[in-house]
Amino acid sequence: MTFFPKWRIRRRAEDAETAYVSERFGVRSLHIGSDTVQSAMRIAKPIDLELAYTRSMMAFLLFNPRPSRVLLVGLGGGSLAKFIYHRLPDTAVEAVEISPQVVAIAKHYFQLPAEDSRFSIVVGDGAEHIARPGAGFDVIAVDGYDAESQVEALSQSAFYEGCLARLLQDGILVVNLWGGDRQFGENLKRIETSFPAGTLCLPAEKPGNIIVFGFRDTPPEPTWDDLDRRARALEAALDLEFPRFVQGLRKMNRHDDKRLFI
Repeated sequence: MTFFPKWRIRRRAEDAETAYVSERFGVRSLHIGSDTVQSAMRIAKPIDLELAYTRSMMAFLLFNPRPSRVLLVGLGGGSLAKFIYHRLPDTAVEAVEISPQVVAIAKHYFQLPAEDSRFSIVVGDGAEHIARPGAGFDVIAVDGYDAESQVEALSQSAFYEGCLARLLQDGILVVNLWGGDRQFGENLKRIETSFPAGTLCLPAEKPGNIIVFGFRDTPPEPTWDDLDRRARALEAALDLEFPRFVQGLRKMNRHDDKRLFI
């Protein structure tokens, strides 16, 4: 996708680590090293999740509707951080982001909330952060891409095994993968191996992104009726398309007419 100069707040990056911001049709976007949109915010609705894959990542609420602690590996423009902070008031959010520049842009251009008792940012390497001993989390959400592909350190077995170790009982790993990535099959296999209790895949509405969920502990296999009820309640509460997420789970996972197999 190409952006004309009049849409830009910052010039196009000259290297894979430089971040810049563009605006078009009321949507502000973050780019890192290329014109690929890494994060987006509709200026009139800054808390809403503009990109389909970020909305799909919230499908973890179908399996844990009341997480106490969420870790975000990769901040980007802060879309998930903002949404969870404002829409899930009983949830504390910690975000780890390797780029101080990205953190500064998220604060200045994307209305990231100020840090407080419920929201904190760690500037550092996400893989190293996971590997260190620390508090556990109910959900770890990973969205770590550079200009070209998923960051290598965030797609290794050691990283996924570290995530497993940092999850609390019944915890869930959420990973944004790109289906067109040559390494997609290998990355998915690593997650499945690291999370033997069960995994699920959810294709995002816009073709390309595949959200993978890894369960620390084997969850009860839900019936479609149960998932439909949860989806309708979550849709009413959060204004996200949870019924579509349930339908999406049918596409890439084992199931029968009555239930989803995890």
